Amino acid sequence: MGEVRWLDEREARAWRSLQLMQMRLTAALARQLAEEAGMSYQDYVVLVALTAEPEGRMRLVDLARVLGWEQSRLSHHVARMQRRGSVTKRRCEADRRGWWVVVTPRGRREIEAAAPGHVAEVRRLFVDQLTRRELDTIASVAERVLAAIDEAETGGPR
Repeated sequence: MGEVRWLDEREARAWRSLQLMQMRLTAALARQLAEEAGMSYQDYVVLVALTAEPEGRMRLVDLARVLGWEQSRLSHHVARMQRRGSVTKRRCEADRRGWWVVVTPRGRREIEAAAPGHVAEVRRLFVDQLTRRELDTIASVAERVLAAIDEAETGGPR
């Protein structure tokens, strides 16, 4: 591993601020979804990912990767959502060991009902606090970090 490169003051401030912002923003958005839509934040992100797909479905393994969840955690969560009628699971035709997670009409109604309040809260707590240039910078930085994570997870150069 070699010598540890400790964070300097600037690096530590940026890192800690990002961590705290993400945790508190997620908590605030989770509260809003629970109070206004009766939905968990985790249900919301699963439904957002599924409804972003043209056919409203993703392979379980791909959904886990997109969300950054362990496959076993997602499997348990999907089972709970399936019992509530928000999603179904179907065998993958191309890979008999694989599963599709499919949003149901009920799941679509749930996300459509929850999205307006959620977007308003994202706008109030995040978007409206930043300039257009800051938003572009955050998007660029996030995309670069996500690419580095993807590369690390696939075993590419670091």
